[in-house]
Amino acid sequence: MTAVQQSSSSTMLAQEFLTFVLGDETYGLDIMTVKEIRGYESATKIANAPSYIKGVINLRGDIVPIIDLRIKFGIGEATYNEWTIVIMLNVKDRIVGIVVDSVSDVMNFDAEDIRPAPEFGVTFDSRYLHGLASMDEQMIIIVDIEELISSDELGLFDTAHA
Repeated sequence: MTAVQQSSSSTMLAQEFLTFVLGDETYGLDIMTVKEIRGYESATKIANAPSYIKGVINLRGDIVPIIDLRIKFGIGEATYNEWTIVIMLNVKDRIVGIVVDSVSDVMNFDAEDIRPAPEFGVTFDSRYLHGLASMDEQMIIIVDIEELISSDELGLFDTAHA
């Protein structure tokens, strides 16, 4: 490896994650995918959509699908009030909103801080896990949000373009 390759690879190790809460757990996602954070607003329902797709909203001319991660991950009862948060993400040149209980913090993790996701049968599909990180005695579940949002299961992207 050349000095230039070493330099660029060492600067790529630290990554910022936006952490958010769903039920009793804290999750993180790559902050570079975050477009904005907003309060929840009622979405226009889409016929025959899965229950975790709340519908779509018009965000300054863009029609944005809204996905409730509490329902998608099977975490507790979904309630919507003035404290419910929607994180708007820019994934593969498409804007998508995800509903979460609250936004926590922005955290930096080096690549070695993130442990591989364990393989075991839980409601959370490990395909969407980037790994697990610890911060102050707290476990942060790092979500591979691009994998989740662009998955065939959600059907938000034409698979020919994804």
